[in-house]
Amino acid sequence: MEKRSLAQSATGRQRLCYTASEEGSMNVVNRVYPTPEQLMGVANDPTPGPIAMVNLLKFHAKAQYPDRRRNDVTGREAYMRYIAEMGPIVEAAGGRFLFSGDVQGLVIGEVDELWDAVGIAEYPSRAEFRRIATSPEVQAIGVHREAGLAGQLLILTVGRVLPPMR
Repeated sequence: MEKRSLAQSATGRQRLCYTASEEGSMNVVNRVYPTPEQLMGVANDPTPGPIAMVNLLKFHAKAQYPDRRRNDVTGREAYMRYIAEMGPIVEAAGGRFLFSGDVQGLVIGEVDELWDAVGIAEYPSRAEFRRIATSPEVQAIGVHREAGLAGQLLILTVGRVLPPMR
């Protein structure tokens, strides 16, 4: 049986939590930012080569700007403001956005609530990802990300050469 709840983060933001009690199940916690431990884990990993970050995104129905500015935009629209400014930053560092799509349904498994969108971004290295994520430029545009996202999962992946298909 799965339990769904809202939890308060150390920064005061709420996050959606899923806790499963059956063996083989997963605990899913959507967050807007990585914890310091998660970010250091990426930064301290010396494995060379490019990485791809898979973003599972959940948007607020209406953007929630922390400064309470007047706005008539959805969470998705606020997040797209962030992406419009993030693209050139990622590209200047040798990265690129590989894919963006809307979640249409779940084919295998079960979750209480689906994410709204999926995005995949490629970075030249773990170190470059960390540098970008902690840069003053990204901090400056983060207000749109925070306003738009109810939470996300960010999954680090590394490419693998597949055997030829027959």
